[in-house]
Amino acid sequence: MAKAPSKTKAAKKSAAKKGAAAKRANINVDQLKEDYRMMLLIRRFEEKAGQLYGMGLIGGFCHLYIGQEAVVTGIQGEATGDDGVITSYRDHGHMLACGMDPRGVMAELTGRIGGYSKGKGGSMHMFSKEKNFFGGHGIVGAQVPIGTGVAFAYKYRGEKRVSFAYVGDGAMNQGQVYESFNMAALWDLPVIFVIENNQYAMGTSADRHSASGQRLHDRGLAYGIPGREVDGMDVVAVRDAAREAIEHCRAGKGPYILEMKTYRYRGHSMSDPAKYRTKDEVNEMRQQHDPIENVRKILLDGGYASEEDLKAVDKDIKAIVADSADFSQTSPEPDPSELWTDILVDA
Repeated sequence: MAKAPSKTKAAKKSAAKKGAAAKRANINVDQLKEDYRMMLLIRRFEEKAGQLYGMGLIGGFCHLYIGQEAVVTGIQGEATGDDGVITSYRDHGHMLACGMDPRGVMAELTGRIGGYSKGKGGSMHMFSKEKNFFGGHGIVGAQVPIGTGVAFAYKYRGEKRVSFAYVGDGAMNQGQVYESFNMAALWDLPVIFVIENNQYAMGTSADRHSASGQRLHDRGLAYGIPGREVDGMDVVAVRDAAREAIEHCRAGKGPYILEMKTYRYRGHSMSDPAKYRTKDEVNEMRQQHDPIENVRKILLDGGYASEEDLKAVDKDIKAIVADSADFSQTSPEPDPSELWTDILVDA
């Protein structure tokens, strides 16, 4: 009797991936669907922002978040609306994940009065007191001491709130980051430093600009700050890590560092052709590690959603983004008198 042929390595690998996908989807399917929707909103919003920039409707710089959606989606999915958020200039996704109105975000990009900063801040400087979003900041690393200060305010007032300070791998070489680490550890501040390691500081790879190589989370060890590395392309892994870090901070144990290994598909900004990496490298990340496609596969393979269900979500998201783009072009430009507003606060 002939022996049945054994499974090929490819077949075994495919079966294992399907089994793992189904198992992970059982964690919380409703949550996974919400994450899929948010990541898709960020992706479609950024694609539209790129189009508007190409049409000359967005001035200045424009840094897109395409590819990194799982990081802020997973972390903010575990946060509460009372927690503070502060980040750098690659900030559109963070605002959407905080629940800010896509209309207001897009209108700020086009410099209109309906924007969150009345059209005066643009892509790199938006804020929302209502959503506890303390801004995207154009100065590299400047948001870290501010986010640490926000955490100090929470502790000083006896509030069980957490401050999320997002920082890129390039900014991890700034001195003010380590001054913040020291103060946060010294005073046991409830701040989570989220390192979005997208592998490149502008055009320089982390291996070339970092003496510690690809272990940026270890830089808190000198201050006694615990940290961990996380697959930032996996929204489930991000949520799990965020939950652990948040519990640590709310328990009064001080700061925590999360290094999210992620990847941006576009250049540093819209003016960057990204010639410092190969097309093969980018394509491999898109095909093997895309955060949205990975969740889509889990939902479909596990039978938790149909193609029609996901097409309906995509249609709804496209309508929201189209509406925000229309609003960003019909909202009036700010009156010249706005030059003299929002420059002083009596406190």
